[in-house]
Amino acid sequence: MPQTPTTPQGTSAPQENSPPQHRTSPESAAPASPGPSTGRLVGVDLARALAVFGMYVVHIGPPLSATTGVASWIRYMADGHSSVLFATLAGFSLMLIAGRLEPKTGLAGRQAKARIAIRAVVLLALGTVLAMEYGGVIILGFYGVYFLLALPLVRLGARTLAIIAAAFALVTPQLAFVLTSLLTPSVQESINTYDPLHRLSEVGVLDLLLTGFYPALTWMSFVIAGMALGRLDLSSRTVRRRLAALGAALTATAYGMSLLLAGSGALRSMAEDGSSSGSSGPMPPDSGSKLSGGDSFPDMPASMLLTAGPHSGTTFDIIGSVGVAILVIVGATVAMERLPRLRRLATPVVAVGTMSLTAYVGHFLAQSVLSEPGGPSTQQSWTPLLMYVLGAILFAAIWSRFFRRGPLEYLLNTATKPAKHIR
Repeated sequence: MPQTPTTPQGTSAPQENSPPQHRTSPESAAPASPGPSTGRLVGVDLARALAVFGMYVVHIGPPLSATTGVASWIRYMADGHSSVLFATLAGFSLMLIAGRLEPKTGLAGRQAKARIAIRAVVLLALGTVLAMEYGGVIILGFYGVYFLLALPLVRLGARTLAIIAAAFALVTPQLAFVLTSLLTPSVQESINTYDPLHRLSEVGVLDLLLTGFYPALTWMSFVIAGMALGRLDLSSRTVRRRLAALGAALTATAYGMSLLLAGSGALRSMAEDGSSSGSSGPMPPDSGSKLSGGDSFPDMPASMLLTAGPHSGTTFDIIGSVGVAILVIVGATVAMERLPRLRRLATPVVAVGTMSLTAYVGHFLAQSVLSEPGGPSTQQSWTPLLMYVLGAILFAAIWSRFFRRGPLEYLLNTATKPAKHIR
């Protein structure tokens, strides 16, 4: 997460305020024993926790250039895919608010939209504050924009949402390429000069919509795809089988076509340049994604649209990343439903998923407190990453035994209470 850009009710993905496993939501609160409904939501929380840990890998772990073997594969998969999983789960989370299998209508529908709008504003504000310290890597402000843009879509069905997501994936990367190519430095400077968000954090409206690390123009594809998933009955084995087949087909087709058209470098990650694309420090001017931001974008050839590397923002990248996200969500759901022993063992990990916003923001704050300016670099070591992962699991496991929501999830939920007065 500017990465989810990294996520978060949220990011997340880090944006959802669901309580711990045995009381994660009204849908899972009733059955105490393992069942489809419980397994479904616990599986989503597990996927959310995996997105959190993937983001930790990108922000804290060694750069891809310093890894080999299995470690290199883990680092590569985390780069880009963790933030995409966050965004997809963000769309799923919107459906938990707006109505799962059936959209809320009437008064309930208006109140649900108000809750989403309030969350959007809070996340945008929180993201701006964090971006003032950590730069464009923070995804929360982008989440706020995603939520606002998704409001007109929350009553649509799964099929319609899937079609819209597909249309976005096919059209918006090319549109982003054209718009960014036309965006001269003088025009960009003129827009940013009058943008209060840019003056505060250097992540302004233009960044949020087009030139940032998680621009809404292309990243809404992931959110809308997640909304479509949220409208499906994931407790149905038939639905899960079809989704697994779809996810595998999307992944194989997108990455296979990109390799065929763009050659062996088609899937190259920015992390291969030696620095973490998800560095938690302020981002240099040219560190934006190839098609979704960065000053170097206008000089890039149109042939880059055929690549599918993490954060390239191309049609192939979007389709392939959605396929990976679907496979992770379905796999986590099946594992939590079919393997009760694994579910018990994974309870502390699932707890991280129920408070992913806290886990996301917390790791930045912890880095600020624990970092030692001028001290020896630990960039080549996996030890700091393991310590952060274990710390998040321990905190979430203890906190969830006493509270229904994580600290930031509780505050976010409290902020949305005025929506109950909507008439």
